[in-house]
Amino acid sequence: MLKRFVAYYKPHLPLFLLDMFVATAMSVVTIFFPYLTRNLLRLHIPNQDVAKITWSLGLMTLIYLLTLVFNYTRIKWGHILGVRIETDMRRDIFRHIQKLSFTYFDNTKTGHIMSRISNDLNLIAEVAHHAPEDLLISLMVILGAYGFMFAFSPALALISLIPFPFMLIWGMIFGGKMRRGFRRVRKEIAEINSTVENSVQGIREVKAFANEWLEEEKFHESNTTFRHAKEDAYSIMAGFHSVVHFLRDFYYLVVVGGGVILILHGVVETYDLLSFVLYIGIILHPIDRLINFNEQLQQGSAAFERFVEIMDIQPDITDGPTARSVDLRGGSVEFSHLWFRYDSSPEWVLQNINLQVPFGRKVAIVGESGAGKSTVVSLIPRFYEAQKGEISISSHRVAELSQHSLREQIGLVQQNVFLFDATIRENIMYGDPEAGEELMVEAARRANIYDFIQSLPEGFETEVGERGVKLSGGQKQRIAIARVFLKDPPFLIFDEATSALDNESESLIQEAMFRLSENRTTIIIAHRLSTVRNVDKIYVMRQGRIVEEGSHQELMDREGYYHQLYTRRSL
Repeated sequence: MLKRFVAYYKPHLPLFLLDMFVATAMSVVTIFFPYLTRNLLRLHIPNQDVAKITWSLGLMTLIYLLTLVFNYTRIKWGHILGVRIETDMRRDIFRHIQKLSFTYFDNTKTGHIMSRISNDLNLIAEVAHHAPEDLLISLMVILGAYGFMFAFSPALALISLIPFPFMLIWGMIFGGKMRRGFRRVRKEIAEINSTVENSVQGIREVKAFANEWLEEEKFHESNTTFRHAKEDAYSIMAGFHSVVHFLRDFYYLVVVGGGVILILHGVVETYDLLSFVLYIGIILHPIDRLINFNEQLQQGSAAFERFVEIMDIQPDITDGPTARSVDLRGGSVEFSHLWFRYDSSPEWVLQNINLQVPFGRKVAIVGESGAGKSTVVSLIPRFYEAQKGEISISSHRVAELSQHSLREQIGLVQQNVFLFDATIRENIMYGDPEAGEELMVEAARRANIYDFIQSLPEGFETEVGERGVKLSGGQKQRIAIARVFLKDPPFLIFDEATSALDNESESLIQEAMFRLSENRTTIIIAHRLSTVRNVDKIYVMRQGRIVEEGSHQELMDREGYYHQLYTRRSL
């Protein structure tokens, strides 16, 4: 894990070296101040050597000026180093998340993902900056100071080391506890993020059902759990800090007490004791750094573990070494003896599916909710992978095609359209970000949404709101269809695109759908039979199986399952 963390320093090595250089330089100049003070008291003042007194005071002033410059450089560029490492890690984790399969998103809360991208990486950035810097400064100052202290008085220097082993033992005892405590804190804040996100995204349902009290209870539960986690962590931290600070302050008592005894026995001089007291003052700052370093390291280590955890997750669906990019235009789609089930379910969702969609034809898949219709079409762009059987497009097995090549040739319009929190223009242009203005306008016209857009004060620059909240369901569907028009794929999938719409919206969308379907291979999932009566062929599904197939009239004449669904108006 350490190797993976260190790798993020490599692109910023010059900045890291600058930070380490100024940290080293600052440490070196700092430890000379007590040395100059000791010489003033031991030699220059007793000898009344004004020149050397002036020179010493000048050097002391220079030390503080250099410390000012080094501190500015260290703080500025050290934090910039941390920010750049954080940026690189955020880029990598976002890129990795884009590669993960739908199974991961099915089982992971969005709030947890957001917590890892934001809160966790902020902590890691602090560790990236402070950990090596604080460790270097602390070691340099402590070793340098004790070098001088042993040179002045080995006996008093040994006495001053008495608190060190106690601090080390206490840190080892509480270090692991702090790490576990802060790991729990990071987990619980992800739960809070998830709870807030659910409540905000579903605010209309919350208010419609007058369930604000329920959301408050759920948030209170998450918030209370988070509070307990932080209280436990801070209880551990308080025990750690209080004892360490006591031992740190105990330095003065040990040094002064030991110094007084040694002065009484004529082993050291008064100026030696004063210089030791000054060095203890210098040493206490590195000890503070080490205390903070230990706490920050525990939090950062827990955050980096979570970062590595998500980076180590491999997508369920990957391109094989021989995956190809193939032009699939003019081809047909064929399912052959296909079986599928989700990882979380022991039951088969699809069983022995066989169907064909010839080039340029429109095929519908119908059935009651839960029959497996949407699952069938989600396998074509390889959102999920079948356990048995195969899907072929233009005689090419989809498993042998690159995911990018396959998906860029499939247009998908779903029941629950997702629009980005951006302008109408940006949402339509998502179909082809490099398309020109004329193509975008033409796509809007063909999707029956252009006149509505022109009626808006800001036209194509109108903001749609989060998930398109400012638009009606029919308007969102038509924008989604315009997006697919702009993409211009050879294969189309309409997954219940007209479900739960009013008659006028359904009519406009059906017209746009069939216009879009011209000269394309199209699969339509529908509840409403009015959407599929004129397709070339209908497949009827029940409990994961295809139980009937044929045209609308043929299926009605058989008076089978399709006839029952139609007469009950349940589609």
